[in-house]
Amino acid sequence: MVAGMLGTIESCSLLGVDAFRVAVEVSVDGGLPRYEVVGLPNASVREGAVRIRAALKAAGHDLPNKRVTVNLAPADRRKEGAAFDLPIAIGVLIGDRQGTPAPVDGLLVVGELGLDGSLRPVRGVLAAALLARQRGMRGVLVPAASAAEAQAVAGIDVYAAAHIGEIRRALLGEAPLPRPEPAPPATPAPPEGDAGDMADVRGQALARAAVEVAVAGGHNLLFVGPPGVGKTMLARRIPTVLPPLSDGEAVDTTKVYSALGLARDGLIRARPFRAPHHTVSTAALLGGGSPPRPGELSLAHNGVLFLDELPEFSRVAIEALRQPLEDRQVTIARVRGTVTLPASVMLVASANPCPCGWHGSPDRACTCTFGAIERYRDRLSGPLLDRIDLQVHVPNVALSDMRSAEPGESSAAIRARVVAARARQARRLAAFGVATNADMGPRAMRATCPLTARAEAALAKLHRTRLGLTGRGIDRVIKVARTIADLAGDDVIDAPAVLEAASYRALDLDPVADARRVAGA
Repeated sequence: MVAGMLGTIESCSLLGVDAFRVAVEVSVDGGLPRYEVVGLPNASVREGAVRIRAALKAAGHDLPNKRVTVNLAPADRRKEGAAFDLPIAIGVLIGDRQGTPAPVDGLLVVGELGLDGSLRPVRGVLAAALLARQRGMRGVLVPAASAAEAQAVAGIDVYAAAHIGEIRRALLGEAPLPRPEPAPPATPAPPEGDAGDMADVRGQALARAAVEVAVAGGHNLLFVGPPGVGKTMLARRIPTVLPPLSDGEAVDTTKVYSALGLARDGLIRARPFRAPHHTVSTAALLGGGSPPRPGELSLAHNGVLFLDELPEFSRVAIEALRQPLEDRQVTIARVRGTVTLPASVMLVASANPCPCGWHGSPDRACTCTFGAIERYRDRLSGPLLDRIDLQVHVPNVALSDMRSAEPGESSAAIRARVVAARARQARRLAAFGVATNADMGPRAMRATCPLTARAEAALAKLHRTRLGLTGRGIDRVIKVARTIADLAGDDVIDAPAVLEAASYRALDLDPVADARRVAGA
């Protein structure tokens, strides 16, 4: 809309992975020529004057030789990024009476301008489209290269231009706003990267079973064993047995990647698998910066975060995972405000039993001192291990198994059981607002995890004999047992499921007994 020589365009800015509304008010008045932006803009917004002047000139209209004042409201929130180039340029055209605002009324506008007038993609287009739908707007106007992101949001119109000249012609009534080609139908995506197949894994029956249980229930998993036994190989094949993303999960996952400018082809359909190096900083792992942006944990949202050689990571970084693993989100507090980032991940990690890697192995003697082993294990705190549902020892594979021509069970067969088990969980837990057993709260557990009398007796015995098993550990045993029952198609949890779940907590021992066992080894 326009009032006198004032053009107002609806736009937005990012905070974390979500967008908030920004009204771009552009006043074009007489007086000494000047371009000024107010409303807490950062340097990239202020520098837009150079891009806007060159782009408008390329479209046949120079920046007016007048006083141009841009206000970004609300004025008390910092604005950053080049996405305001397009709404400011449109505001200048409207404020200079170079067309009617009708074509862009009810549209949320974002886009970066090139010096030749071309429109370049920007971060957060998916969040912008979601904001437009939430506010009841009729649609969005975005760069053509970002159209696929916006089209992932149903219920709004999407307009996409490749050049500012197309928009100027629409404002002048010479042509309609351009519309992108319809998005192709969604198809299931293959796992990211060259993940291989679980059939490649020889032996390791316990570890393979643990992978199936972990994926079926969304449980965290830790492999412990000497080097070269297949821990990393198993972990990197987990994407091949993950169930497909639902539509809601795909939108949530893509929104994270969109906020970093990594979602140019529409919705992400494959569950993410992130494997940061052990030198990753805490901010890069959890998210941070100014303004805060998602880290590896959020990039693994609805997928897998794999931490290979877990004790080699910074203790500060991995201990910072404790709360996000419980809350399924990361909260970053800064002086200017608090940002919450999504972080619903399946944590998969691997570790050696000692610095040399051979403690407890029958195949090779360990060269580490007791003190070195103790310091190595101290890098992983009890509270962190308590949040890892399955802790599995991975032994060396016999030569006969390694050289066997008989392949292991395929990923497709395992995935079919996982999908069936997840479907059972989704139906059972729909009333509680969660989708997997790992996400169950106390109320959901009481309502959906009935134990037989034999299972109750087995759990009581575990509580008496496993002194390192905390209250949280008991809850996690029950959750894993619930998943084992789901894989078997059982409605009630029986003793074998409880005992199998407990067997997957290999490191969950009484610390004193564990120290004595190590000292005597």
